[in-house]
Order: sequence, then structure tokens, then C-alpha cells
Amino acid sequence: MTKPRAANPPYKLPPPLFDARCKACWFTLGIVLLVVASFWSLDLQWAQFLSLDAMRSMGRFVGEFFPPDTSPEFLRKVAVGAWETLAMSALGTGLAAVAGLALAMPASRLYEGHAARARSFTRLILNALRSIPELVWAALLLISAGLGPFAGTLALALHTTGVLGRLFAEAIENAPPGPGTALRSHGVGNGRVFLYATLPQVLPQLMSYTLYRWENNIRAAAVLGVVGAGGLGQLLAFHMGLFQMGKTATVLGAMLLMVALVDASSHVARRWLTR
Repeated sequence: MTKPRAANPPYKLPPPLFDARCKACWFTLGIVLLVVASFWSLDLQWAQFLSLDAMRSMGRFVGEFFPPDTSPEFLRKVAVGAWETLAMSALGTGLAAVAGLALAMPASRLYEGHAARARSFTRLILNALRSIPELVWAALLLISAGLGPFAGTLALALHTTGVLGRLFAEAIENAPPGPGTALRSHGVGNGRVFLYATLPQVLPQLMSYTLYRWENNIRAAAVLGVVGAGGLGQLLAFHMGLFQMGKTATVLGAMLLMVALVDASSHVARRWLTR
């Protein structure tokens, strides 16, 4: 016989905002203290930044960007630079997706009880690749690859391999184990289990990660040109160095337009893949 419910359930007080036994509370408190200490230790000149003189100087600087240079000859240069930036990001991301998947398999534990002897070493390699920013990779590779988009493409590929390899490894480890276990019980090897059981389950997630990193690499490729890696960034550094602000405004506008178009198309593609 079930006990009847009370007409008016007993009133419960909300939980306290801080509990000494709450690990999340201590973690949040540590983050807040770190942020406060960062503000206290850095010499941030907020009054000077928000002063009237700074506002006037910034207004004059922004005014120099207008009107942008829309001459046909310069627009052709910008179009070539935009295509170069887009190609660098696409090729770098594609190479990184292939290399990341190749490194993700030894970096992941394929099933419970799997030895995964190379897991720690491979993850160390992935950590090293992604710990070095794209700009640093490009500066190092310019010595061997020379000026131009080749160094920028390799820089994007190396850094993104570390990022995608780690994300791919986590996705593989978190895949539902049922289909793989069923195949292994029939004597199927790990390679075919990965191809026929694990990969079909995680493929939409891997594609989503790859498209998202492509969005980021579009921005990174535009910046890499500043160190001589080609594309729009090289045009930007050149014309800003000569204080040709009209041409700089055109390059910046091309960057914004290209990133917006790629973001929109990538967002649509990721939604379609993950439906």
C-alpha cells in the first residue's frame, strides 16, 4: 500500500551558495581569486585608455581608414590574397585531419582493458604540437621553407594536428563500446573493428571538429601572413607598415567578409552532419 502524498509538501530551503564540502565551490573560488590577482598584478591603465585624448586619437586613426581603396587593380590583389589564405587554411586543416586521425588511434584506449602501450607517448607528441602557436611554427618554418604560403600551410597543419588528434582520441575513447565488443567476440581484429564499428559512430563528431578548426584556421591563416607566410596577412602587414590606411581598410574588409562566409557555410555543414 502506497503512502498518500501530503497536500502541501514540506518546505525546503535552497542550498547554500558555498559549502565547505562542495568541490565546485572551492574551484569557483580559486578561479575568482586568480582573476582578482590578475587585475591586481597587471598595470592596467584604464583611466588613460578611457581618457578623452585617447578617444580623440582613436577617432582620428579610424577616420584614416576611409575611404577604402576600391581600385580594380588593388581589388585583384586582395582577391588573390584571399584565395591564398583560403587555400592555406583548407590544405592545412585537411593535412591535420589525416595526421590527427592517424595519431588518435595509438593515443586512445580502444576498449576496456586495451593495453594502449603508445598512448602516453602519442599524447605527449600531440601536446607538444598544439602547445606551440601557429605564429611560432610559421616563424620557425620560414627558415627552412622560405617566405610564402608553404610555411604558413605547414604551421597550420602542425598546430592543428595536435588539436584535432587530441579531440579525435577523446571521441574514439567515448564511443559506445557495444558494436566493437560484438565484433571482437567473433574474432575480428582491432583495425576492422575501428573501421566498421567505431569510426561510423564518431565520424559526424570528427567532421564537426574538423570544420570548426577550419573556421579557426581561416583567421589564423590571415594572421600568419604578418610574418611573411603569404595571403591577406602579408598584404595587411605591408600596407600598414607604409601607413596606407585606405588599402589596409580594404584588406580588413576582405578578411571580415571571408571569415563570415566560411563561418556561415561551416555552421550549415556542421548542423547537417550532426542531425
